[in-house]
Amino acid sequence: MAFELPPLPYAQDALEPHISANTLGFHHGKHHNTYVTNLNNLTKDTPLADKSLEDIILEVAGNAEKQGIFNNAAQVWNHTFYWHSMKPNGGGAPSGDLAAKIEADFGGFDKFTEAFKQAATTQFGSGWAWLVVENGTLKVTKTGNADTPMAHGQTALLTIDVWEHAYYLDFQNRRPDYISTFLEKLVNWDFVAENLAKA
Repeated sequence: MAFELPPLPYAQDALEPHISANTLGFHHGKHHNTYVTNLNNLTKDTPLADKSLEDIILEVAGNAEKQGIFNNAAQVWNHTFYWHSMKPNGGGAPSGDLAAKIEADFGGFDKFTEAFKQAATTQFGSGWAWLVVENGTLKVTKTGNADTPMAHGQTALLTIDVWEHAYYLDFQNRRPDYISTFLEKLVNWDFVAENLAKA
């Protein structure tokens, strides 16, 4: 069964003024959709065609001959996860079990945000910054290009896309401003908490 572009979990203009409808139109409608199209073309008439995104990613990770499949499958997954990592009127600080876990593992929310901003700012070129669970402990990590935490035995809780197409129309070269806006105005802590509960 062919993969399809999942819809955004909110209207295309719902994240304005922080992320514009113009950016989401290109990012979701063009970039994300291209990864879906490429993945369908690469897996058509192969045993991978009927597998889940997660199964494809885990099966081809580290296989140089299947790097194209990995890149497109992981980018479909990463982008879908990224859309859900944001919501209108998001941001601020989390509460409940998630807040307690961040306090325990990072020594406070401010230390988490400092680590997350550092990872997202210093990811050279294209890639992602993540909040993940690894062996029961929260940690901040970053991946280049299409790489994704599940390929490294980690469970993703939150991500920010730092490929330039994620922010350039709205922030130009000001990646740190985009990262700060993401944390202060956009993070969907409910989604992060749900992921932690399932981890």
